Amino acid sequence: MGGNGPAERFIDAAIGLLARVREEESDTIAAAGKLIADAFTAGGRVFAFGAGHSSLPAQDVVYRAGGLAVMNLLPVPGAVGVDVVPATLGSALERVAGLASAVLETGPTRASDVLVVISLSGRNTLPVEMASRARELGLKVIGVTSVAYAEATTPRNASGTFLKDHCDVVVDSKIAVGDAELTVDGVDAPFAPASTVVTSAIMQAVVASAAGELAARGVAPPLLRSGNVDGGHEWNDRVLKEHADRIFYR
Repeated sequence: MGGNGPAERFIDAAIGLLARVREEESDTIAAAGKLIADAFTAGGRVFAFGAGHSSLPAQDVVYRAGGLAVMNLLPVPGAVGVDVVPATLGSALERVAGLASAVLETGPTRASDVLVVISLSGRNTLPVEMASRARELGLKVIGVTSVAYAEATTPRNASGTFLKDHCDVVVDSKIAVGDAELTVDGVDAPFAPASTVVTSAIMQAVVASAAGELAARGVAPPLLRSGNVDGGHEWNDRVLKEHADRIFYR
């Protein structure tokens, strides 16, 4: 049985956003996939970063059945997980200058690598500094963000810029400012955020595009299989060993 309650309206809203991304961002997604394929074939590595709930789409492509084994999470202590206590600490760390630079300068990233920076608003210090400093260090940067925030809000960082201003490729998630798709009479605040659904789909689309680009070049993409199918663990052990120099989650 169908209906038009909040659950159905939310799913319809998410489908609408995904349709917009498919229609309007196919070129940027393909360009992002090409950057990853370029880095892989040139010996580079691939990292993804997001803070708070924006870390969820980054984590979704790391060590994932059906995904590229060489996708790595670039963590910032205290800013990635939603298990930080108090939860407001993670939000506070997004406004700390110098944190992203310290992570990049002491971590595994190097020139010729690719870094995907995910930030819904793209206005806070941490994602902006992460992208800008990464480019200074010679990395290619893919930004996944809502361009609407750059049009309707002010930057919350010393540079006065947004994430989109420091990327080689920007994929616009189309999420409205406030990240809440529904309103109902009697409820004062809008609710039902869709950013995780849409951004996770974008990340999977970028990885799929990278795998397709590698295959088109005659390069076998280093894909992982499910460990819950026969032979999956053996397959994954081989892939992980073959690409151990580009994997940082083991």
